[in-house]
Amino acid sequence: MYLVAIAWLYVAVMMAIAEATHSQGSLLGAVITLLLYGVLPLSLVLYVMGTPLRRRQRLQQDLQQSRDDHPDAVPKPQADHVQNR
Repeated sequence: MYLVAIAWLYVAVMMAIAEATHSQGSLLGAVITLLLYGVLPLSLVLYVMGTPLRRRQRLQQDLQQSRDDHPDAVPKPQADHVQNR
């Protein structure tokens, strides 16, 4: 996931540099290019792709908190009895 993000940011930076160094380009255009093609979409994609991880961590914290509050009420998970062959 991070490899794609780094490549995406690299392309956006190259686009911004091309905009800034072009004879009809400007630094303002380069900044807008970097923000609209790089930073904003990348932050949105990383946030959406990180949602399952954040959800899993929140559920684990809730489970651990419920175990700490009521140690006898919640059974502890047992080892998996499936063997690799």
